Amino acid sequence: MTKRISVLGSTGSIGKSTLDIVRRSPVGTYQLVALTANRSVDEIVAQALEFQPEFVALADIEQEPALKAKLADTNIEIGVGPEALIEAARRRADFTMAAIIGSAGLEPTLAAVEQGQHVGLANKECLVCAGETFMAAVRRSGAKLLPVDSEHNAIFQVLEDDPKGVRRLILTASGGPFREASLEALGKVTRADALNHPVWSMGAKISIDSATLMNKGLELIEASWLFERPSAEIDVIVHPQSIIHSMVEYVDGSVLAQLGSPDMRTPIAYSMGWPARISAPVERLDFAKISGLTFFEPDTTKFPSLRLAREALEAGGQAPCVLNAANEQAVEAFLQGEISFLDIANVVESTLNAFVKFSSFGCAPDTVQAVLSLDKSARTTVDEQIVNL
Repeated sequence: MTKRISVLGSTGSIGKSTLDIVRRSPVGTYQLVALTANRSVDEIVAQALEFQPEFVALADIEQEPALKAKLADTNIEIGVGPEALIEAARRRADFTMAAIIGSAGLEPTLAAVEQGQHVGLANKECLVCAGETFMAAVRRSGAKLLPVDSEHNAIFQVLEDDPKGVRRLILTASGGPFREASLEALGKVTRADALNHPVWSMGAKISIDSATLMNKGLELIEASWLFERPSAEIDVIVHPQSIIHSMVEYVDGSVLAQLGSPDMRTPIAYSMGWPARISAPVERLDFAKISGLTFFEPDTTKFPSLRLAREALEAGGQAPCVLNAANEQAVEAFLQGEISFLDIANVVESTLNAFVKFSSFGCAPDTVQAVLSLDKSARTTVDEQIVNL
């Protein structure tokens, strides 16, 4: 039976990997419903011509003439602007891969959830910015949320039904490219350095977040919402080999782990096939060739972003949303050469402090509009902090 799927963010690394699995599957396994991207016209057109979706959407309105011209000889519907992404998410599908990066993915992902679909969640910011609102929509619609981040996917695979039997969740982190770097060396990190991840192939924003360990901080907050666990029951451990993708410790002392090669096509395939397992074109583990698995405590002095994320989770209210917005804006400033690598965490922390003290972060925004308003306000505060550096 053909499975109808949509890919929100099809030109990013997760989107491309999703389509790679579709490409390698037997003809008739999948029918593409919708593809979306921000402004990558040539890439999404190439995907559209190959996979023949029903609908293609670009967020950037200025790309409409080019998109129409390049798809003029097809029967593919097109849309442009933020509303077109939401329309794509609302199209009837059996599975939607939600892989739009950052807070821009909130409304389209929520629209997919509201249809009661199976949703592969590769946008952790949805839960960081709007965890309460987002999870309420999941419960209301009956949607099945399937985590795609390798860490959360690993926990999802080994988490048993009895929540009382769980002692803690253990998220693993590669440690990024600067795990062994001194604080002095971190002050000299360039854009190219930070984008050169030693294990994973990812987009620019996630690569920078991995280098600062903010990615793990955002995953900490995401795990809390996904698995209904407080901060005190979620640990982070650095595991450079990225073979163990995360673990669950039970009250009887058992620790269950999910292992695999560091290839995002494994969790993507698991999400696409759930509750069945489907083949994924990944390198198989050869245990005889694995020289060793090592683990370290993360250094939150050199990498304060992880500390800031945990503090934001524990503070609750508006703190996680402000944290995420500040980080997105600071990362973009770093990529544009406006601030240094170490300034990313400094700007996030100063924004949190300038916005409101952790002890009085108020109630969490309870609507999408409130989330977006808070996000915008936090970004304005970031800009002010950067000017004052």
